[in-house]
Amino acid sequence: MTLALPIDPEANRLLTRDPLALLIGMVLDQQVPMEKAFSSPYVLAQRLGHDLDAAELAGFDPEALVGVFAQPPALHRFPKAMAARVQEVCRVLVERYHGDAAQLWADPTDGGDLLGRLTALPGFGRQKAQIFLALLGKRFGVQPPGWREAAGHYGDAGAHRSVADVTDAESLRLVRDYKQQMKAAAKSGASGD
Repeated sequence: MTLALPIDPEANRLLTRDPLALLIGMVLDQQVPMEKAFSSPYVLAQRLGHDLDAAELAGFDPEALVGVFAQPPALHRFPKAMAARVQEVCRVLVERYHGDAAQLWADPTDGGDLLGRLTALPGFGRQKAQIFLALLGKRFGVQPPGWREAAGHYGDAGAHRSVADVTDAESLRLVRDYKQQMKAAAKSGASGD
């Protein structure tokens, strides 16, 4: 399985071969375009000079990590907050999964179990966890029993709701259209229209 995001091909390859890079991309996927979020693990690895390592990131000096994130171009719109979030997630990986991100989704009993593991991560609310679960199921073949149901409407076949559904330029456009519709509906609901 591979990702087909409109980013540097090397960044896509890293996301495909490195579970930690994929997880960090999902951590960063908020308040920035998905292309920025999912290309930033590749830039982070380049800045560090080697593949990403959860134990190294967990133990990194926090201020130094902020510096790596903030170096132009910043890895995220909020480099300080996101450097801390990535570090928190890596600490959980080290404490619970021997520093191996793939162990997070290895052998879950079912989709609900995997969803529970994901929502236990710092910064992973239900929606983010469901999107990542859908990404794992649709793009990486991680399909424990009931995974689609646990992923909610993000797990629907043929949907265009999240990064899990991006396979080409057209599907990216459809995902963007969906997100715009959701924002407009939320804004309309908030204003009482």
